[in-house]
Amino acid sequence: MTALLPPRLPLRAALGLLTALLAPAARAAFTPAAPRPNVLLIVTDDQGPWDLGSAGNPHLDTPHLDALAREGVSFARYYVAPVCSPTRAGLMTGRYAFRTGLYNTRYGGDSLALGEVTVAQLLRQAGYRTGLFGKWHLGRYPGYQPHQRGFDEFLGHYQGHIERYEYADQFVHNGRPVTTRGYVTELVTDAAIEFIDDTRRRSPAAPFFSLVAYSAPHSPYQLDTSHAHQPKGDAQIAKYLRRGLELPQARLYAMIERVDANVGRLLEHLARTGLAGDTVVLFQSDNGGVSRHWTGGFRGFKAQVYEGGVRSPLLVRWPGRFPAGGVVRGQASHVDLLPTLCELAGVAPPADRPIDGRSLLSLLRAGGGDRHQPFVYHSWNRLVPSPDTNWAISDQRYKLVGPSGTAGKKQAEGWQLFDLEQDPGERTNLAAAQPERVRALRAEFLRWYGEVTRGVTFAPVPIPVGHVEANPVELQPSWARLGDEQVRYVFEAYDWDTIEGWSRPGQHVEWRLLVARAGRYELEVDYGCAPAAAGGRLRLTAGGSGVELTTWPTATANVFRRAAAGVLMLPAGPVTLRAEVAAAPPAGELMRLNRVRLRLLD
Repeated sequence: MTALLPPRLPLRAALGLLTALLAPAARAAFTPAAPRPNVLLIVTDDQGPWDLGSAGNPHLDTPHLDALAREGVSFARYYVAPVCSPTRAGLMTGRYAFRTGLYNTRYGGDSLALGEVTVAQLLRQAGYRTGLFGKWHLGRYPGYQPHQRGFDEFLGHYQGHIERYEYADQFVHNGRPVTTRGYVTELVTDAAIEFIDDTRRRSPAAPFFSLVAYSAPHSPYQLDTSHAHQPKGDAQIAKYLRRGLELPQARLYAMIERVDANVGRLLEHLARTGLAGDTVVLFQSDNGGVSRHWTGGFRGFKAQVYEGGVRSPLLVRWPGRFPAGGVVRGQASHVDLLPTLCELAGVAPPADRPIDGRSLLSLLRAGGGDRHQPFVYHSWNRLVPSPDTNWAISDQRYKLVGPSGTAGKKQAEGWQLFDLEQDPGERTNLAAAQPERVRALRAEFLRWYGEVTRGVTFAPVPIPVGHVEANPVELQPSWARLGDEQVRYVFEAYDWDTIEGWSRPGQHVEWRLLVARAGRYELEVDYGCAPAAAGGRLRLTAGGSGVELTTWPTATANVFRRAAAGVLMLPAGPVTLRAEVAAAPPAGELMRLNRVRLRLLD
């Protein structure tokens, strides 16, 4: 199956066809051993394994999460990816992210291939009503959005982080941009509670799957900042300042405490409505931690493959079904959640593709276990996947690490072997003393890497345009291919990114498009232009059609205006849109290009 929607087919019809084609792979079902529970999966962003009172942190107040640990089963070695999108791909599919074509958190490498089957699709087929509230980060363009990947209800954001935690302006509701009021952590909790209640009203007998994906405590480290509510946020921050934390860490801890309070709201709502006994609650983070005040002896942080970068809490509660206070010591992985939830729901995972996860249900019922995944694998290099830098593999006891900075070293220089049973802090390198174990673990890692990357092209997917249900489409700077070494992409938080540095005729960037419908496309450009640079010209061409835009000053180059550039005639199918300097500006750079919009007119 191709990874792209057929051209000319309307988006809704294409998605229906895609679901029909994928359904046979996921249709086989079996009877669950117990009544199908509701599922509430809570995922935080950048919360480390040490950022819980139940993990021994003496500085941080997380009473509701600590209670969840006491009332449920905890996992002592639960692994996630070093960064967020790969973990979310694994949660959604039960497959390591490389299998899904996802390899990055930006630059267009954060789209889950359309041929993948998500846990939301599977549970919906099993009769669940499905909702996602908060961060998605698995695709922003038509066909890749969560309400098109199995979620009946979506309120949240597509990108890796938001810039405003209060009165957020980067949120989307079922494909439509919205503005919001209130603090985001509380907003998505409100939406999840409304979803639970609405499901009860619509279909009293139907179970629900609710994924609450908090943005916190990812930067920017913000509590309430509005005129009305700033004192509330300041009070939480002040508490941690009094405990001796520096200001950024105090903000971060206060954000985690706010998450904890909202987890408490969710749990209290389940109890008040009589749903607690019928609901499996799971809590985890999406990668290792970023807080540094207290790290519980772990080594490493987010984006690294040491334990501090790839360990996450996993707390699972089902009252009366899973033993309270249980601890699983066998190593488990984020890819295990899909088969676990499938077994709970009585639906089989897809049978037409490798599933890397293994159900945790027997461990959860027992409340313990010393063995699960024989190996867990990690790899993270932003622009191009590599088996030779920032990689790791662990068995139940030993872990081999090829840290960043060893690019191109295929021998054992720089590799580190740790005995996690005796040395969980990864301080003593045993590689020289145990060369056979090093060779065996490296061979297993290379076998896995070769398997999960075989036949996969790691590049941004073509941007779908021309779908009536998603019109216009924005082309973001991070997805562009730069055509000159002096032309640069500047990351300033997704919606404020720019392409800069172009000033000479011929310097250009390109976007790969997949045009669903041939026709006339209105072209708009958001850009900033310093007064001294006004008067240059930008040429935009695609499919044999072209227009030119003369720049006007926008006060400074960091003030963006929207300008109509003209109309292009685009054919259906793959098309490359090229933006290039047609006439040099009088001085400086042509513009700071913030985004391009294509609107189907016919």
